[in-house]
Amino acid sequence: EAIIDWDKGHFEVLHVGWDGQRRVHGVLIHIDVIDDKIWVQQDGTSPGVAEELAEAGIPRDKIVLGFRPEHLRQYTGFAVA
Repeated sequence: EAIIDWDKGHFEVLHVGWDGQRRVHGVLIHIDVIDDKIWVQQDGTSPGVAEELAEAGIPRDKIVLGFRPEHLRQYTGFAVA
């Protein structure tokens, strides 16, 4: 399920449904646009939505891995904030 709010720059992809008898509901991808940067707040994909954004031409210094602690972001190859 996709949740898209263009006005607020908020985008999510959710797992919603059933896996046999088990309920499935959770965030797969969560992205916010904050101060002209793309903040990846949650990424449950492989190799990662940030890598796919970079391959699509978005500069790595415009992508923040918000799910990483601020003091570790300097080692990610992406923007710190």
